[in-house]
Amino acid sequence: MGVDYARELARRGVNLILVARRADVLEQVAKELRECYGIEVRVTPADLADGFVRERLYRELEAEGRHVDLLLNNAGFGLFDTFLESNWERVNQMLQVDMVALSHLTRLFAPGMVTRGWGRILLIASTTAFQPLPLYASYGASKSYVLSLGLALNHELRSTGVSCTVACPGVTATDFFKVAGQRQTRYQRMTTMSSAKVANIALKALLARSPLIIIGRLNTFIAWSTRLMPRTLAAALAYQLIKKPGEKGSRPDWCKNIL
Repeated sequence: MGVDYARELARRGVNLILVARRADVLEQVAKELRECYGIEVRVTPADLADGFVRERLYRELEAEGRHVDLLLNNAGFGLFDTFLESNWERVNQMLQVDMVALSHLTRLFAPGMVTRGWGRILLIASTTAFQPLPLYASYGASKSYVLSLGLALNHELRSTGVSCTVACPGVTATDFFKVAGQRQTRYQRMTTMSSAKVANIALKALLARSPLIIIGRLNTFIAWSTRLMPRTLAAALAYQLIKKPGEKGSRPDWCKNIL
């Protein structure tokens, strides 16, 4: 999805700083954007899970006089498994990228935006932020953190000229499931949105200074409807939609007649 965010911003004439682990992919995207849109693109291969790397990136950009006015915290991945059977090293890496890196980068670059009196910050959460999600327990919890952080930060930034938008997409056509290790269910395949469409909607909300955007009508309905039910029931329903093929699963006795 990061490529589609870059294309959308390039189409609007925005100069870009692209950060990801794979230098070859970054260079390929940068070449495309320079040739198609005539913008300036800085390529920075980096593992954002490393706090030292994040600090170094910030210092380098400051030394070069590059002011970041639009910060898109899009890096992240999920893991599909029960919490107790998951690989802790991978879980820890995921939390470092999905929560810590996002928070740290925002903390590094937002003060400069406030000083200059203008800036936009986009935090990518998910519709999983609105309810507990068995088999994606850590990932879902990390997105709940992103949602809460972004809304609180946006309030703190009022009257500064800087805003924070939290985007909550649902199932999106990316390599997410391949990396997470899940075979998509029928529900997930039916509700998939294109990455380009998601990026376009999220950026429109960012530039309009919207604090929150849930992307997709069905996703919006599901996200808000979970507020009307007990969280234990929301977790049970979510599990039924994404459980592993052939797995019967379990559910609380009090909700068996409902499900």
